[in-house]
Amino acid sequence: MQRSLPTTPAQPALYTAEQRRRRDASPWTMVQAILAPLQFLVFLVSLVLVIRYLVGAQGFALATASVVIKTLVLYTIMVTGALWERDVFGQYLFAGPFFWEDVISMLVIGTHTAYLIAVFTGALGPVGQMLLALIAYATYVVNAVQFVLKLRQARLAPAPGAVPAAALAYGAGK
Repeated sequence: MQRSLPTTPAQPALYTAEQRRRRDASPWTMVQAILAPLQFLVFLVSLVLVIRYLVGAQGFALATASVVIKTLVLYTIMVTGALWERDVFGQYLFAGPFFWEDVISMLVIGTHTAYLIAVFTGALGPVGQMLLALIAYATYVVNAVQFVLKLRQARLAPAPGAVPAAALAYGAGK
């Protein structure tokens, strides 16, 4: 008598076996692994400085410098991320599994770039610039959550060709 396997909703795999091999071989994978938490750390420090300025009207220059540094780290991770995506998927942006992350990334880049334009042209005034920085940071948080969810999906996905754990439990792997 044959037992049926429990069914779960299938989630499309992020990588084919070949894409996974290219991901593991790409030097940009390690660069992304270093830059992503660095960017988050810079974001946290900068967020505190921006809020400190908005609440107490102190430290505008330091808050501005921190947002500029955050934006430069963002540009670096976007360029290296595009190189990573080319290595793994053969295109610089908008590869199928990362399409929506890239769409939101464009919004993040746009808001951060608008902030830099405001700073270098003197537009909006200090409070307006800091509020624009908070909008840019809100878009970054959405993109960071997307990144964490995608990372979790990749870690939970079985390696291509691996026997699912449920199949092993039912003896299908023998």
